[in-house]
Amino acid sequence: MFAGIDVGTTTTKAVVIDAKKQVLGCFIHRSGTNLTSAAREAFDKAVAQAGITTGAVNATVATGYGRKNIPFVQHTRTEISCHGRGCYHYFPEAITIVDIGGQDSKIIKLDAKGKRTGFKMNRKCAAGTGAFLEEIARKLDIPISELNGLARGASNTAKIGSYCTVFTATEILDRIRLGEKMDDIVRGLFDSVTKRIVEMDTLTDRVIITGGVIAFNDIVAELLSSRAGIEVEIAPHPQEVGAFGAALFAEELYGEK
Repeated sequence: MFAGIDVGTTTTKAVVIDAKKQVLGCFIHRSGTNLTSAAREAFDKAVAQAGITTGAVNATVATGYGRKNIPFVQHTRTEISCHGRGCYHYFPEAITIVDIGGQDSKIIKLDAKGKRTGFKMNRKCAAGTGAFLEEIARKLDIPISELNGLARGASNTAKIGSYCTVFTATEILDRIRLGEKMDDIVRGLFDSVTKRIVEMDTLTDRVIITGGVIAFNDIVAELLSSRAGIEVEIAPHPQEVGAFGAALFAEELYGEK
């Protein structure tokens, strides 16, 4: 048995796999301020879901923002490597990975052998990320879980022009006062996320999207497909794919050859 832990700025994900690379257990926990505690909680719950004990896990690899804060792992890898490895397992060909996380967005390009050929990250501000959507939902007093449904009910897509979370909130309030429909505004909000993605880099080859945003808002894949003019596919268990990639590295590094 092998495990991977992805400690992100918003959530911590843990995945347990067997030697056949089958997922046996996974768990997502809020990262909070104590990253070590969050990692331990996610790891223990994933192990319990797998129906094994922690002693049965041969090796664990950590990744993500807080990977250096986990003392009980055997190895660490960057989130770029782990997202690439996790996606390539399911799509073993030249791919472009779009990862929309809590605090940043990434575009990772792999060749047909799984080797990274390009990487771009948007870390200037939270616009276009999960934190951006959470803040706007809070300003609008709408549960974030309802955003995807609202966007799907829209008849039009409002054009959101602002590139800052604060200014976007103000722009949306102005549109509400002008009588625009909330569902059209929310769809426009998601469309603004995809606009930031296509401005980061050209989407080529087979495009796979991962991250917590797409895990709960599949409308983003459709809007990104439309904007980029290329089919965008959602990775299996998209929020945990980084932790899955870390678990695959654990199996490759410490498994029996």
